Amino acid sequence: MTKNLVIVESPSKAKTIKKYMGPGFEVLASYGHLRDLLPKKGAVDTDHDFAMNYQNIEKQSKHIAAIVAAMKKADVLYLATDADREGEAISWHIQHILKEKKALAKKPVHRIVFYEITKPAIQLALAEPRDISMELVNAQQARRALDYLVGFNLSPLLWRKVRRGLSAGRVQSPALRLIVEREEEIERFVSQEYWDLTAALEAQKQAFNAKLQIYKGEKLEQFTITNADQAEGIKKELVAIAKGTLKVTAVEKKQRKRNPAGPFITSSMQQEAARKLGLTTDRTMRIAQQLYEGIEIDGGPVGLITYMRTDSVNMAQEAVEEIRSLIEQRYGKENVPEEVRLYRTKAKNAQEAHEAIRPTSVMRTPETMKDYLNPEQFKLYDLIWKRTVACQMISATIDTVAVDLSCGEQNSFHATGSVISDPGFILVYQEGHDDKASDDSEEGLLPALVKGDVVKMDDLLCNQHFTEPPPRYSEATLIKGLVDCGIGRPSTYASIISTLQRREYALLENKRFKPTDVGRVVIRFLAQYFTRYVDYDFTAKLENDLDAIADGQKEWVPVLHEFWAPFKTQVDEITETIKRKDVTQETLDEKCPLCGKPLTLRLGKRDRFIGCTGYPECTYTRSINEDSAAATAGAEQIEGRECPQCANPLNVKQGRYGKFIGCSNYPKCRFVESLQKPAETGVECPECSKGQMLKRRSRRGKVFFSCSRYPDCKYATWNEPVAQPCPKCAWPILTKKVTKKKGTELVCPRPTCGYAKQVAEEPAE
Repeated sequence: MTKNLVIVESPSKAKTIKKYMGPGFEVLASYGHLRDLLPKKGAVDTDHDFAMNYQNIEKQSKHIAAIVAAMKKADVLYLATDADREGEAISWHIQHILKEKKALAKKPVHRIVFYEITKPAIQLALAEPRDISMELVNAQQARRALDYLVGFNLSPLLWRKVRRGLSAGRVQSPALRLIVEREEEIERFVSQEYWDLTAALEAQKQAFNAKLQIYKGEKLEQFTITNADQAEGIKKELVAIAKGTLKVTAVEKKQRKRNPAGPFITSSMQQEAARKLGLTTDRTMRIAQQLYEGIEIDGGPVGLITYMRTDSVNMAQEAVEEIRSLIEQRYGKENVPEEVRLYRTKAKNAQEAHEAIRPTSVMRTPETMKDYLNPEQFKLYDLIWKRTVACQMISATIDTVAVDLSCGEQNSFHATGSVISDPGFILVYQEGHDDKASDDSEEGLLPALVKGDVVKMDDLLCNQHFTEPPPRYSEATLIKGLVDCGIGRPSTYASIISTLQRREYALLENKRFKPTDVGRVVIRFLAQYFTRYVDYDFTAKLENDLDAIADGQKEWVPVLHEFWAPFKTQVDEITETIKRKDVTQETLDEKCPLCGKPLTLRLGKRDRFIGCTGYPECTYTRSINEDSAAATAGAEQIEGRECPQCANPLNVKQGRYGKFIGCSNYPKCRFVESLQKPAETGVECPECSKGQMLKRRSRRGKVFFSCSRYPDCKYATWNEPVAQPCPKCAWPILTKKVTKKKGTELVCPRPTCGYAKQVAEEPAE
C-alpha cells in the first residue's frame, strides 16, 4: 500500500483531517513555520536582489526531525497548510527542508487546499492537487522583506532619536497614526451649545412627541437656538399661540425595505465580535481557529466553520441550498426569498475563490452544539451561524409615519414613528453599529392621525444639548478604519492591534484606544520625517502591490527595489541631520515662570512633561495637564524646613505621581519625601530593633511598610507587619497576606522560611 504523508500547521487540525483520511495516510503537524529569516542585519540582502537568508527555527527542531523521519518512510507528500500566503510559504519551506535533508528524492509532492475541514472538501482537494504557488510564496516573501527592512532600519533610528527599545512597523505605524490623529481631533474640539423644543402631545389616549421644525417660516438648523433665554422666549411665544393644542397639517405613510448584511469576512467578524461579545480581535481569531480546526463531537473532531481568514463574501452553492432549506423548515417558506441573495465584496483584490466565514453545516444549530463548546466558542459560533442564516432571508419591511403639526401660521412641529410590519431576517440577526444610532432610530408607533385632527399639547420642553467630539477608536472601529483605508489584510488585523498594545504605543481605556505619550512622539517623528511611509494611500498601494504579486500580475523583486532605494536614502539622511532634541522636544509659546526662558514639551522616561530650556540651572517642570500658576505655586518653599542631606530649602514640587517634597538643590541633591505623613503600625523593625515599621505609599500609590529610620535602615515589606514571632524560624515579625485563592494568611517575610498559616479575617466593625 502506498504510504502518504500529509503536513498541516497545527495538531488539532491534523487530528480532524486524519478522521477523513484512509488508512494509508499519516498526518503530522509542523506547529507553524519551520524556517524564518535570520534574526539579524543582512537577513534580506538588498545588494543581491533581496535574497532572503533563512534558517531553521531552533525550537522547531524536534518537529522537523519527526517530519523528515516520516517522509523517508512515505511515498507521497501532501502539503495541506492553510489556504493563504502564509500557509503557502509554510508548505514551500517544508518542501525545501525535506530536499535539504535528502528525504524527498523523486517522490511526488502535492499541494492541496480546502476552505473547510469536512469529508467532501478534503476528498475534493485530494482529487484536485496542484503545485506550490510561487506567486503566493513570493507575495509572502515580499511582505516579510518589507516588514524586515522597515523594522531593521527605522527601529535603530528610533532608538537613537527617541528612546531605546522602540520599534516601528510598516503597517502598524499608519494604524497608530489613525489613533493619534483622532486623539488630536478630540483635543482640538470645542463643544458648542444648542437647544431644541419638543412638544409632549396626546391623541386617542396615546402620548407621543413632536419636535419644532419650522419657526416663523424658517427651518430650524442645529445652531438656530443657542441659549436658554432664546429657547424660553420661543417657548413662551408658542405656548401662547397654541393654547394647549396643535393641528395636524400632513400625514405621510411609507413602507421601506431593509436588507440583511452579507456573510462574515474576517474584518466584519472581528468587528461584530468586538461589538456584541466584547472579544478582542486576537481572541476572536483564536476561537475561530479552534472552530475551524475541529471540536470534539461524539467521539471525534469536527470542523464547525469554514476558513476564518478571508475577504470574500461568496458561499458554495450547496451551502446556500442547505441554508435556504433550514430557513424554510425553521422560519417558514415565506421567509425564503425567491432568488438566492448574492453579495459583492467591498475589499479590493479580494480572493473570490475563497468562501465567506460560515458554518460547515447550518444544520448544526447553536443549541445542538452548546454542550460541546466552551462559553466563548458557543458565543462566536452562535454569531456566525445567525449571520449566515440571516444573509439568505427576506428583507425586513418597516412601515414609517411622518406627521406635521401646525402651531399658528408659520410654526410647525414634526413627529415620526415606525413599526416593523414583517421582520424577515431580523427574526434571526441584526448587525451591530459603532458610535452612531442605527437608521431605525425612530421608535414606537404614532396614533392613527389624519389631516385636520387637533391634538392636545401637555407641555413644551426646552432641551439643552452640546456637540460632542468624535469618539476614540474601539477595536471594531479601528479595523473598519483600516479596511476603509485599504490597509492590512484578513491575516493582519489582529496582529496590528496586539502589536500597538504590546509596544505600549496605545492603551485600551474603557475599550477605546488612547495613544500613549511615546506613541505620540513616535508618530510625530514618522509623520514629520517619513511622511510617505505612514501615508494611508502609500501603505494601501503597497498592499495592492502585494496582492498583484499574489495574482501573478507583478514581480516581487522590482516592487522591493521601488520601495527600498528612496526609503534607504531617507533613513541615511535623517540619521545624519536630525538631533534627538528635534524629535523629543517641542518648543512652546510660553516662558518659564521662574527664569523667563522658553518652555518645551518633552518626553520623559515614561510620559511627556513641560520643562524649562534652562535646565539644569533651572529645574522648573510641570505636568501637561497642570497650568502654569498651579505649578509655580507647587514649587513654594516650605517654611522652617531644610534638606536633611544638604541643608538647602525644601520645596513642594509636582511630579509624575503627584505632589511631593523635594530639595531645591536638585539635581545636585536628590532628596525627596512624601507629602503624606506615614502611619504608625506599633510594630518594631525586625532588622535594626530601633525603628518602628511605618505604613507608606510608593510613587505609584502602592502601600508598603518600611522602617522609620530609613535610609539608615532599609528594611521594607509589601505586606502588613504583625507583632508575632515566626514559630518556624523565630523571626521577630509575621506579615498578613491576603489573596483570592487562600484568603488571609500569616506568613513569614523571610523568603527562606516559607511559614504560612491561614487565619480567619476579623469582621469589620
